[in-house]
Amino acid sequence: MLEAPYVTSYLSEHFADEAFTTLEGYQRAGGYEAARRAIHEMSPADIIELVKDSGLQGRGGAGFVTGLKWSFMPTDDERPRYLVCNADESEPGSFKDRILLERGSHQMLEGILIAAFAVGAEKTFIYVRGEYAHPTRCLERAVAEARAHGFLGENVMGSGFAHDVVITRGAGAYICGEETGLLESLEGKKGQPRKKPPFPAEYGAFGMPSTVNNVETFSHVPHILRRGAEWFKSIGTEKSPGTTIFGVSGHVARPGLFELPLGTPLSEIVFEHAGGIPGGRKVKGVIPGGMSMPILPAGELDVPMANEFLRERKTMLGTGGVMVMDETTCMVRVACVITYFFRDESCGQCTQCREGTGWMDKIVRRIERGAGEPQDLDILLDVAAKMEGQTICAFSDAAAWPVQGLLRHFRDDFERHVREHKCPYPESFEL
Repeated sequence: MLEAPYVTSYLSEHFADEAFTTLEGYQRAGGYEAARRAIHEMSPADIIELVKDSGLQGRGGAGFVTGLKWSFMPTDDERPRYLVCNADESEPGSFKDRILLERGSHQMLEGILIAAFAVGAEKTFIYVRGEYAHPTRCLERAVAEARAHGFLGENVMGSGFAHDVVITRGAGAYICGEETGLLESLEGKKGQPRKKPPFPAEYGAFGMPSTVNNVETFSHVPHILRRGAEWFKSIGTEKSPGTTIFGVSGHVARPGLFELPLGTPLSEIVFEHAGGIPGGRKVKGVIPGGMSMPILPAGELDVPMANEFLRERKTMLGTGGVMVMDETTCMVRVACVITYFFRDESCGQCTQCREGTGWMDKIVRRIERGAGEPQDLDILLDVAAKMEGQTICAFSDAAAWPVQGLLRHFRDDFERHVREHKCPYPESFEL
């Protein structure tokens, strides 16, 4: 289910129309006109400046300013330049890129084409999550249509600019969502992050200068070109302009995707758009941005969903995957699910991550089965602290943050497990 409750829901306003998935339908909605204007009427520098002025932030989790990232691509380097689209949507709780690929591939491709012209890229590699078989077929059809109609190839729109797209599927590794791990996998190597520097703009795909953005980030670009930076900045907050697609799952009456302005209160998303908690139960906690983001308790759901506000609550927007848990939920079992996932998905390259994820999972499972001791809680926090900021990529941090958040807000759940030697929430989900 995908809802577009505001006029500002420009990414998804045509998604109910099945024709929007085809090139013909997308063009009827004004598709590729922004790309045509960019390529024929604007300079690459002007495009980058416009996107920079809009304040568009990457929608993949880190929230880096997109136009600024594009400007890092070297202009005096004679090597081939590449774009890379990160469509490896593997963050638990996040499922918006799947819908954007299935229902709006041409929207994303138009954004890619504009970005490619702006940074002088001759090719884009789209790295798609391995499990996304149907979205990949939708994307392949869109690429074939665009190529057949001259929107990709040796002479894009008769401009003399050459650009093409290559689609690559991953093999189900979460770590390949990290941009340099993705690049390693794209090159046919083991999917594990690279040390930085050098950064991808200097040494990216196949050793060439590369810019990496994700599906939703590219999807915003045509609208910014069409309507301008000031229009984009009029939506959302001063520091976080525009809309984003929130994926709401868990204990809500109406789970699904909701495109809303950044800064929309979390309580509004949960109780209005997602219909609130079924069965008359109360909310206990909400993960605001995918499983790697620290949880918020029921008393803090008034927070506007933008990074500048979420950081004040010691969490982040992440991928916008809102995971809702009601009062029956055992937070120790939540911790078991999270620590098992990160232990299983660690690439093992860094000691702090490889060993830390294993230790956290072992301790949490001991507590859950009733064999925990009071000092285990402090050991968990100590292990998490030693994992933060100590590794090549942010995976280790992402594994530590949820455990820290659960103990910060729901320490009583862990202490009751230790005292009572059993789970005190008989209605909670089973492991």
